[in-house]
Amino acid sequence: MTKGQKPRFLRHAVTLLAGALGALALGASAQAAYPDKPVHIVVGFSAGGTTDVIARIMAKELTEELKQSFVVENKPGAGSNIATDYVKRAEPDGYTLLFVAVTSAINQTLYKNISFDLTKDFAPVALGAKVPNILVVNPQVPVKSVKELVDYAKANPGKLAFASSGSGTSIHMAGELFKLRAGLDVLHVPYKGSAPAVTDLIGGQVQFMFDNMPSSWPHVKGGKLRALAVTTAKRSPTAPDLPTMQESGFEKFDVSSWFGLIAPAGTPPEVIEKLNAVIVKAQDNPEVQKAFAGLGAVGEKTTPAEFGAFIKSEVENWAPVVKASGAQVD
Repeated sequence: MTKGQKPRFLRHAVTLLAGALGALALGASAQAAYPDKPVHIVVGFSAGGTTDVIARIMAKELTEELKQSFVVENKPGAGSNIATDYVKRAEPDGYTLLFVAVTSAINQTLYKNISFDLTKDFAPVALGAKVPNILVVNPQVPVKSVKELVDYAKANPGKLAFASSGSGTSIHMAGELFKLRAGLDVLHVPYKGSAPAVTDLIGGQVQFMFDNMPSSWPHVKGGKLRALAVTTAKRSPTAPDLPTMQESGFEKFDVSSWFGLIAPAGTPPEVIEKLNAVIVKAQDNPEVQKAFAGLGAVGEKTTPAEFGAFIKSEVENWAPVVKASGAQVD
């Protein structure tokens, strides 16, 4: 070893350290650049529905804030399971995301054979919005409160029917939860969507329904339906005079159609945090608030961890309701 020359082991250590630091710098640079190409937000329902509309509101905010295209891609089918499985199998790089809804939490118990675990196969990003359900009745039903409906149903066992937008939907499960908690003998009548269900409710073929607020509220204002309660824990800004189910005697009756963003498990935490920050910021945007209000939706800020805990609680809370309803899909 000549004078001034470093020992071989020391030169080797310096080389390794330089390489490691270079890799870290490159990784940090790549994360800082995210997103450097279009990002796909997959929606498990057709275009035009509430999930799709809220996803597009969020995609617009992400596009404007992060200066890169966030493209909504609709993959409907199997109650959103096709889209969920697709995203589960995607590269966990932040470029394929899922706009998840309450349906996926229900599906964990509803489907006998399911290819994903919502609480393990995904990284939660942020809750986007909640849309309350409202308990509505045909005006010919002689009740003006939840208590009166319960009393009337008990006085007429087996004679009342409640509608839903389909077996296993959040609308169906809200009705089953009510039936279970109140101890009612009522019939469930599933339809292929809210529109035909509401049409028959107005026509008197069924007597009540827990519907998403956007599809029933116009009929309430028009006098074709009577609203008895909102299903969320707090009253809705759209209908501030309408009591909650909890105020009507049903403790911890907190049901909503919720929507949020998740990513494949293993997505870098830096990417998750960047996406979360934009969605949280969007909740304060007056334009977003106005768009949500038009849907009867309310934005809610969460950290990724809070959203993950919320998803877990939804899976657990809906499981006994689904089992009690007897609904199951192979």
